[in-house]
Amino acid sequence: MKYRYRVLGFLFLLSVITYVDRVCINLLGKDIQKELGITPYYWGWIIGAFALSYAVFEIPTGVMADRSGPRKTAARIVVWWSIFTSLTGLVQNFWQLVSCRFLFGAGEAGAYPTSSAAISRWFPVNERARATGIVWMGSRVGGALSPIIVLSLAEIVGWRGTFGVFAVLGGVWVTVWYWWFRDTPKEMAGVSKAELVEIGPPFENQAHGLPWGIVLRDSNFLTLLLMYHTYCWGSFFYLGWLTDYLREGRGYDNSDLKAIAWLPFACGACGNLFGGWLSDRLRPKIGLKWARCSIGAGGLFLAGCFMMATHFIPGKVLPLVLLALGYGSMDAMLPVAWAVCLDIGRRHGGSVSGAMNMAGQLGSFLSSVAFGLIVTRLMGAGWTKPDAYNFPLLPFSILLMVSAALFLRVDPNRQLIPEEPEVTKTLGRKAA
Repeated sequence: MKYRYRVLGFLFLLSVITYVDRVCINLLGKDIQKELGITPYYWGWIIGAFALSYAVFEIPTGVMADRSGPRKTAARIVVWWSIFTSLTGLVQNFWQLVSCRFLFGAGEAGAYPTSSAAISRWFPVNERARATGIVWMGSRVGGALSPIIVLSLAEIVGWRGTFGVFAVLGGVWVTVWYWWFRDTPKEMAGVSKAELVEIGPPFENQAHGLPWGIVLRDSNFLTLLLMYHTYCWGSFFYLGWLTDYLREGRGYDNSDLKAIAWLPFACGACGNLFGGWLSDRLRPKIGLKWARCSIGAGGLFLAGCFMMATHFIPGKVLPLVLLALGYGSMDAMLPVAWAVCLDIGRRHGGSVSGAMNMAGQLGSFLSSVAFGLIVTRLMGAGWTKPDAYNFPLLPFSILLMVSAALFLRVDPNRQLIPEEPEVTKTLGRKAA
């Protein structure tokens, strides 16, 4: 097996563990809320605390991955989040839990920009969307396995012990990763000359800092950020509120969740794999712009349609099927969007993807808090619990359609720094 595919295997496992740890709290939310006396409004802040810190630390960690390399950066990320995963099981009140989730998000921030930085070093241009798709597919595999693993484990060791078990998984992964992985193919013993030729000339290990003064005036870059921000309003519903929505809004219990709650994440895994594969396949036929944007915009628009239909459809099973189809559609966009970060960012792929994900996670934070606030206000106004939990899907679906329109305006052919040496010289002269 080629060494770059082994690297991809490690990144896939990282993604699986990341999402098991991330989704774990949502599946155990009912027990946690009951024991600690937390209302839906305050639960929204707990879910949002993770997204907020995740957003704040995305760019610094992406820059770290570009400069220090993915080996050290990924190790730091996994050690940090494993510590705070275990500490989550020790909290005794709201403030301890919200603080722990905030610090957990700070530790996990940059996991996917770091994976992008590794892909930019280890994969040729024509394989990057597929590689990114497989990494994101791992996140959905983790999400699909979580209802079965987490709920079954909680029955044995309780919700507190469950967090400790998942912390150990992170420790095992980081130990093997740091011992085996190297930042570039040339540093890895055993990589053949033929594979080095396939991968192509590498970027320098130490990337110059991204000139944010120039970048933040780039309309293409700002459109990318806004697209991902509006997308995450719809996407984070699946990670932050889906379990509560199914329980309170559609009448699911734990046995139902074990049986069928994996479906959206399974569809998401397929969407990631298909979207990345199709984009790379279409690139030589219709050009980079439409190979990226047609899939990205199309997936987001379909996701908005499916989520809006869910809002209006009564029942129990069909709404979940529609949500699953929506998650699969929007996830076809994910590898494409992250490949665009490498297209326009080049050696700054970690920084650019970190900025995009920061903008997205700010949307995740706002949507988490908004969901809890909307539910609380509507129930206070006399709405039934199912109706209150169902209403937020309507504005979230509209934002997904806005995101689709924005993706059509993104141009992956426009590199942020077209001639990096000249930009560096110019900045140096201005500083002088």
